[in-house]
Amino acid sequence: MPRFVFSLALDSKGDSAYQMNTIDHFDQKLVTAVLEFAREQRLAEEVRDTKPFTIAPGFATESCGFDVVVAVPPAVHQYHFGRDNALGERVTGVFPAYSCEFSGHETLEEVVHRFKRMLCPTVVERPVVPYLRMRYENTRTGGGSLGASRGFTTTDVLLRELALLEGAAGSFVEWENFRGEVCSRPRSAVERNGGRACMSL
Repeated sequence: MPRFVFSLALDSKGDSAYQMNTIDHFDQKLVTAVLEFAREQRLAEEVRDTKPFTIAPGFATESCGFDVVVAVPPAVHQYHFGRDNALGERVTGVFPAYSCEFSGHETLEEVVHRFKRMLCPTVVERPVVPYLRMRYENTRTGGGSLGASRGFTTTDVLLRELALLEGAAGSFVEWENFRGEVCSRPRSAVERNGGRACMSL
């Protein structure tokens, strides 16, 4: 297909494969480096549904800022299913990523959501998508999240809601990064949470 390139490499045992998909822009050096790194790290042996993101640090290339390679099981990538299920079960999906995009504690449902809707793993020139969970309420705009749990969001949404806090008495924004650190605004909310200072994403 003109837009998609599917690249596979056999694992060291020769009975399963690693697959990296790209769309619109194919960088052969990057794809080769990712597949070789995945094979050297034997990521297929670590991937399982109970820990659906397997993150291997130490990856580096001259052309990109990616610092990890991530492997996902068939339950996440769904490659080849509906056409060749037997092949799909023997394929581990891999892609380059940034360490700040993963907490290491995601559930299978969360991984599927991030993989299919947020990370864009087929786009090799994609921006960083930090692991970011947020809940908020704004008394002036009437906007807010549902329930007491923090949901996944993007940095532009977080920054927008922080800007909208001005002049909105009783409002708050609370967010969590990939390290599990939690921060709140306005200042009164930080004080109620034990005086923790806001941290970078």
